[in-house]
Amino acid sequence: MCGGVQYQDHTIYFPQPDAKLPIRLRGGGVTWVTWGRRKKEAIGKFPNGGWAQLNSIKMGKWKPWHPKPVLIPIESFLEKDHDKQSHWITLSSCMTLQGLLAERNGEQRVYIVTEETPPEYQWIHDRWPRLIKLAD
Repeated sequence: MCGGVQYQDHTIYFPQPDAKLPIRLRGGGVTWVTWGRRKKEAIGKFPNGGWAQLNSIKMGKWKPWHPKPVLIPIESFLEKDHDKQSHWITLSSCMTLQGLLAERNGEQRVYIVTEETPPEYQWIHDRWPRLIKLAD
């Protein structure tokens, strides 16, 4: 379920308490937003975890957090298989991850949107980050 990402010289893992993901701005720049919510955090305004299933977004489960689609520009992401072995998946330069920007009371968090895994990677995990092809 994408437990880590590589962006330029940054390797970010979800379990890190201060993990932030890069979000592409309309002008081409990047801003950093806290990645989801960890179970160890105090009771908060956001759902636990760092992922949002595409079907739950479509069903409206994220509406209380005013979801906005965002792009997470990374070079690669980490998936662990059923044996806990790590696999870094490198993206082509025209691909990026889809994220969901959640907001509540002026605070924001970003979640990686997930969907069913492509057949060639189903041996690794049953959920996969949603990949978006960038416009030329």
